[in-house]
Amino acid sequence: MDSSHIAIPSLLKVGKGTLKNLGDYIRSGGMDRAVIYFGNDLIDMFGNDVMKSFRENGISVLEYRELDSIRIEDIVELAFSMDSKTQVILGLGGGKVIDAAKYAAYLRRLPFISVPTSASSDGFSSASASLTVNGRRTSVPARMAYGIVADTDIIKSAPEKFLYSGIGDMVSKITALYDWSYEAEKGASVVNDFAVMIAKKAVNSFVRTPFRDIREDLFLRELLDSLAMSGIANEIAGNSAPTSGSEHLISHALDKMLEQPQLHGVQVGIATYLMSRVQDHRFLRVNAILTDTGFWDYAASLNLNREDYEKAIDLAPSVKPFRHTYLHEEKYRILAKQILREDETLKKIFR
Repeated sequence: MDSSHIAIPSLLKVGKGTLKNLGDYIRSGGMDRAVIYFGNDLIDMFGNDVMKSFRENGISVLEYRELDSIRIEDIVELAFSMDSKTQVILGLGGGKVIDAAKYAAYLRRLPFISVPTSASSDGFSSASASLTVNGRRTSVPARMAYGIVADTDIIKSAPEKFLYSGIGDMVSKITALYDWSYEAEKGASVVNDFAVMIAKKAVNSFVRTPFRDIREDLFLRELLDSLAMSGIANEIAGNSAPTSGSEHLISHALDKMLEQPQLHGVQVGIATYLMSRVQDHRFLRVNAILTDTGFWDYAASLNLNREDYEKAIDLAPSVKPFRHTYLHEEKYRILAKQILREDETLKKIFR
């Protein structure tokens, strides 16, 4: 009989004060020799709590340092200069350090623990990393996290723009799943129903969460849990199709075009609303969550250029030419640019 193996995190701790228990979580997994990579300036902020927790649980820290580079050459050198006694690698911070740490863990075939300090995307839970390869940001295979430890007290202290980015990335699963289904109809892909179920449950649970403030613990836990589930949906599918469709292609195109692109999830959130209109699928729900959370108000403050998004729409299919999203068809690119110019909601955020 054929069988498949799906890697999922063995440890998921999301809540208040989880960082101070980090050592306990690692010790419970039978590991006591660790390497820790922190994001910029985060040793001063969180280093004492982490090191105290490790000491109390008898965990030796073989190396700890701040890490900023995502050049693949730097990460390869880092991975193979690591102490051979290392049992677990931790990445504590934002997307860059988590991507670097998970790729180092992948190269060394070691467990990786993801400790995000913001909820800006589902990258903390995915089995891929965005690194610089030959001068360009490129998605490469990486290690699915053995554990995810997210402290909501830390997440809520991050600048609000990172929460808007996470909201945009999470709501994008609505259009991504619709694109994947469309690809299957065109014979360009095969949908994994279980991956669809996980991704759909994640986004529906998130958009139906009641809240008064996006910094409420319940809202943050739901956002983080749903982003983590998205990573698992990708692992089940064996690719990013359940969580990344035409809306992500627009964002990736903007990254290639612009000297200073906006946060990934912010670009994705705007493109999600646009593509939900193109698909004529759940655009009222997408608009409601982006309105109620304050996402649109934040986007309107960015002085965005409509022409950049028009060019990104045309460039999008070339980002992943092997796929067949709505934007891979000219008639839908024409419709997307028309909606971009005429939609009343989008008129408010573009100059």
